[in-house]
Amino acid sequence: MRKPLEHIKVLDFTRVLAGPYCTMILANMGAEIIKIERPGSGDDSRDFGPFMNGQSAYFVSINRGKKSIALDLKSPKAIELVKELVKEVDIVAENFRPGTMEKLGIGYEELKKINPKLIFATMSGFGQTGPYSKRPAYDMIVQGMGGIMSITGEEGGDPVRVGTSIGDITAGMFGTIGILAALVDRDISGEGRMVDVAMLDGQLSILENAISRYTATGEVPKPLGARHPSIAPFEAYKTKDSYVIVACGNDALWEKFCKLTSREDLLAMDEFKTNPDRVKNVRKLKEYMTEIFGQKTTAEWDEYLNKNGIPCSAINTVDKLFTDPQVAARKMLVEVEQPGVGKIKIAGNPIKLSGLEEEIPKDAAPQIGEHSELILKKYLGYTDEQIAELKKENII
Repeated sequence: MRKPLEHIKVLDFTRVLAGPYCTMILANMGAEIIKIERPGSGDDSRDFGPFMNGQSAYFVSINRGKKSIALDLKSPKAIELVKELVKEVDIVAENFRPGTMEKLGIGYEELKKINPKLIFATMSGFGQTGPYSKRPAYDMIVQGMGGIMSITGEEGGDPVRVGTSIGDITAGMFGTIGILAALVDRDISGEGRMVDVAMLDGQLSILENAISRYTATGEVPKPLGARHPSIAPFEAYKTKDSYVIVACGNDALWEKFCKLTSREDLLAMDEFKTNPDRVKNVRKLKEYMTEIFGQKTTAEWDEYLNKNGIPCSAINTVDKLFTDPQVAARKMLVEVEQPGVGKIKIAGNPIKLSGLEEEIPKDAAPQIGEHSELILKKYLGYTDEQIAELKKENII
């Protein structure tokens, strides 16, 4: 039941979402996360709702299983403590604006002198280089700048933000990938690396066919609502009671769909012969599809088409996920106990590894500085007297 990263220790300076999401993934795979927080206020996301008995459910959802040490990084003594801890860890993760760690005296060039095997992962809005590197950034800023908002929403409608913080989350995921690659390389070279991930870069990397479409045609991609730009039928259609998504990703599926719905006449129409034909005539196709789907409810179509091998789904609201048998089978909603709050449901670990039954850390999200004494004793051998002195000086 050993997890693959149980031997890995992370000194985590991150806050809010991109960085904590990255270190959450590492924690899911067994890494020990030592989260450094500001004394008194801690991670900014502790103040983000929704709240349960005064605690942020947002913070709990991405920080459970981590250990918190409260350090005043404006204090030279605290910086010395950080440098001592760096000798004991494998990874430093941070998501400050570029230059902040250097101003504190704990940038990569300084820390790698202390620990040449250190992997230093930095996640920021625009990365460590380029004319925008020092700009502040939030998720919606990079969604806008990265082009993803320009292809999201209803055709001809106002700009729409993607419904989850995809700028932060992709940066966290790419940060994790970079760290794992650096760990593999370190096993060969014996040396660490700096991992530089930008939220804006992540948005460009997931634009998928929007970049290739512009390159190939010179046309600027625009929002298409629920419609796929290069496959048809591949969209949400109105049923008797709501909407259903149908995705016929090739001509064979289209032919099968037409036969299942007793609309073989569509197969004989030149406008719908091939996928490029259907994409070209997608508005006319939608008229026929709307007529077909209006004859039954979403549940009826979902059952019938899936049973017969046509990719199909209802559009679930979040509450439906809590009763979905597939979600339950994959343990993608799990319950954790948070002191002072009780049981909280959070997202499970999407990375399944053979031989592991326990998917995520079930330890609670930490209180600010909850593990300060434990960390100082365990890693640096501090005595009670030394710790009391640090508290007296408001360093921890």
